Parts: sequence; C-alpha cells; structure tokens
Amino acid sequence: MAQLFVEASKIARARELAQSAAREVQAFIDRHTTVSIERTVLRLLGISGTGTRGAPLANLMVDRLREAKVLHRGAAYWLGRALRASPGKDPLHAIERVAAHPEKAPPLTAAEEVQLREEMRAESRSAIRELQSRIEQREELKRSLRVGSFEGAPWKYVIVATGNIHDDVEQARAAAQQGADVIAVIRSTAQSLLDYVPDGATTEGYGGTYATQENFRIMREALDAESRKLSRYLHLTNYSSGLCMPEIAFMAAYERLDMLLNDAMYGILFRDINMKRTFCDQYFSRRICGSAKIIINTGEDNYITTADADEAAHTVIASQLINETFAHLAGMKDEWIGFGHSFEIDPAREDTLLRELAMAMMVRELFPRSPIKYMPPTKHKEGDIFFSHAYDVMADLVAVTTRQGIQLLGMMTEAMHNPFLMDRYVALKSAGYVYRAARHLGEEISFRPDGIVARRQQEVFDKALHLLEEVARDGMMAAIGKARFGDTARTPEGGKGLEGVIERGADYFNPFLEILEGKA
Repeated sequence: MAQLFVEASKIARARELAQSAAREVQAFIDRHTTVSIERTVLRLLGISGTGTRGAPLANLMVDRLREAKVLHRGAAYWLGRALRASPGKDPLHAIERVAAHPEKAPPLTAAEEVQLREEMRAESRSAIRELQSRIEQREELKRSLRVGSFEGAPWKYVIVATGNIHDDVEQARAAAQQGADVIAVIRSTAQSLLDYVPDGATTEGYGGTYATQENFRIMREALDAESRKLSRYLHLTNYSSGLCMPEIAFMAAYERLDMLLNDAMYGILFRDINMKRTFCDQYFSRRICGSAKIIINTGEDNYITTADADEAAHTVIASQLINETFAHLAGMKDEWIGFGHSFEIDPAREDTLLRELAMAMMVRELFPRSPIKYMPPTKHKEGDIFFSHAYDVMADLVAVTTRQGIQLLGMMTEAMHNPFLMDRYVALKSAGYVYRAARHLGEEISFRPDGIVARRQQEVFDKALHLLEEVARDGMMAAIGKARFGDTARTPEGGKGLEGVIERGADYFNPFLEILEGKA
C-alpha cells in the first residue's frame, strides 16, 4: 500500500525549504559550544564518578573553567594543559589549579601547543576505538538472534516506569517473555531540567526511573541475558533530551543502547529549555548517535497532544522534514532516524481511520529508509478501558497495514494509572493477533486518487509546505517564537540553560568533534 498522493515537485520543494531553515541554525551551532558538550568531551576522555557532595566530576571541572571564562577554548584543551602542568594529580585538582589563575599559566611554545593537541587527539582516538568495540558487541549479538515478529512487522515497543531500576528489570523481562521487541525505560519526571546526570543505580523516581549510566548498564545486561534465553533480540531505549542531551547520548552509546528519544525541538517546546542551548546540544548528541548506530526517535507526536491532531497534522510533517535535515547535518544516515507521529485524531469524528491511514502512509513514504515510530492514542483516552482497548487496536491495525517500523503499544488503562503487568500483556497479545491477521493487508488494498485518503494527504502536505515557506523566510527561531509548532511559543533568550551556551574562540579545540565530523 505504498501510496503517496503528493506531487514529487512539492516534496522536493519542501525539503529545500527545510534545509534552508535548518542550515541557518547550523551556522549558529558551528560557532558555539555548551557546558553539556564540554562535559561530554570530558566523559569521553574517561572523567567519571563524583566529587564533593555527589556532584559529577565532569560538572565540577567544566564549572571551574566557565567561572574562569576560559571554556571557549574547549575542555579538552584545558584538561591537556592541566595534566601537563600537574602530572600525577587527579584531573579535578589539576583543572582547579589551572583555572584558578589561567592568566598566570606559562605560555606554551608553538611546538608545545601542537604536541598538546596531538596528545589529546591520540587519547580521543583511543576512546572512540573503545566505544566502537562496545557497539560492535551489541551488533554481533543482534546478528546472532531473530529480530521482531516477522519481516515488515513493526517492532512492539512497551514502557517500564517503576522508578526503581531493579523493578524495571523484572517488568522488562516479563514484557519480553510476552512478545515485546523494544523496552523503553521511561525517565523520571523533570530529569530533563537537571543540568547534570545523576550517578549510580537509582531506586526511586517519580513517573519513571532516572537515566544514569549505571541504570543503562543494569538494564542492558538483563536484556542481553533475556535475549539469549528467548533467541530473540531485545532493543533498549531511553531519553537523550533536556539539558544533558550529549552526555546521555555518550552514556547510552557506551552501554550499548539501541534507541534514544532525541528531537531537535522537543526540549524547547515542551520543557522550556533555551532554544540556542538545545540546538547546539542536539547536534553533538546526534553526532554520537550516528557513530554508535543508535536509532533516534523524534518527538513530533507531542505536537498533536497539545494541538488538535486533525488541524495541526501539517506541523508534524514540516517538523519531520526539519528534523531530517538536522540529523543529516549531524552525519546521521536515514536508517537511524526514527520519525515520530501518532494516532491522535478525535475518535468522535467520522472517517478517522481513513484520515489516520492517510497520515501514516504519507510519513512512511516520505521517509522510506527510516524506521518510523508510531505512537498510540493517548489524548482522547477515557476511564472506559474497553473503549480504550478498541481504540488501541485500531492503531495496531494502521501500524501493520502501513508498515511502520516501531510501534509503541497503547495500554487500556492509559487514562488511569501506569500499566500493570496484565495491561501490558493484553496490549502485546492483541498486537500480536492484529499483526498476524493483517500481515499482508497493505499489499492487497489501494485507495482512490480522488478519495478521502488522497485528499487528506494533499491538504496536509500543502499546509506543511506553506509553513515551511514561512519558516525559511522568517527563520526557525522566529517561527518557534510565533508558536508554529505544538501551539507553544518560545523566545531565543528565554527558557532554561542559556547561560550554558558559550561562543567558541578562534582556537577552540574539541578532538571528538574533529573525529565525528571526519576532519581528523
């Protein structure tokens, strides 16, 4: 059922406009760094653990450099200077010494400057090699096992969100045994607003479990063992969004996660994180994800939970095209870009199934090589669990018919509480039935070129094209300021985290960026 009723010339024009809008932002990104990017550089170089009162060492070191107003040269440069000036000292103490009076640091000769940078580049290459070897372990396991229900079937994606990583593991094992293909560990509420990553395993959290490197390790280890037991590979996903996007991307890559929720605008619109900070952080985080073959999940599905899904569908398409360009600018291949969209039109309307099919088909055909992530209905869920279950099954039908890549399964108790084990079992069992029953449905049916589906696609794409014309003309930041996405307005100077954006100096040094951009 590969039917796209939109003129090829309009699609080409839309991509040109999206590229124009994104490249203007990329010019800003290329001139700036952030505290989170620099903390990620230190983590890549082996700086881990905590210092005073549990504060991450990477935070303490970058904070010292920012306070000394020298971060514009890059944390890697100053770590090299500090270790050269204080050989044998612990890195934090060495950084504190050099940052206390940077103006008194003895100048290096030109040859010494070159030598310092080459030493740090060598350390960085070694770190990347270690990271790649860990990623290959994940790929080797995946190659040795079955993946998914059958070729072309969406991967069944379910969530665990107990707050306790050890309880999450038990729920993840149960879901895997019931047929899940992807386990998403939901992040604790508001962690995206923390400008640091908590350390170690965590056993309490509200609405989810903290995203930490140790929690990633624990869940990956458990899912690998369960994968071998079931002879079926289990994907693991978490969140790389908020004020620590690049750091979490590195931690996830190191601990061999398969997917990360990672969007160019989600944090701006839905968490009020400063847009300049977010745009810079998403770039470096995606450089890491692309290198680690991590599938990113974009967040356009959120737009139609804050705005009417029928009226605002065009914002989803426009944003997906922009997200595509940002991902390509960060070196990501289409195979790792999982565009998000959702089954969210008010069920009281007539012909919602056809309208949802139109959108799902259009997204699938616009991005044919990408593993599209399809979200279930949530906005119009009710306390009536029987209606909610029927509603979810309709989303399952659209997903398998249009060959979505990844499907987050809806839960019948979505409007009431976090799902019980039985709720998840019912969702997985029903999705499995629909996938079998409609396995070849999409190959057997087609739609009229003058019917509801065709007209819906054309209407939505024309509005998306008009929006992209405006965004390209006025600029991305101005468009967000006018609430063109998600009915939410933000300003370039507003939101959380702007103080963590630093203009790069002429002598800025980031050896990992050199490697990931292919310049080293």
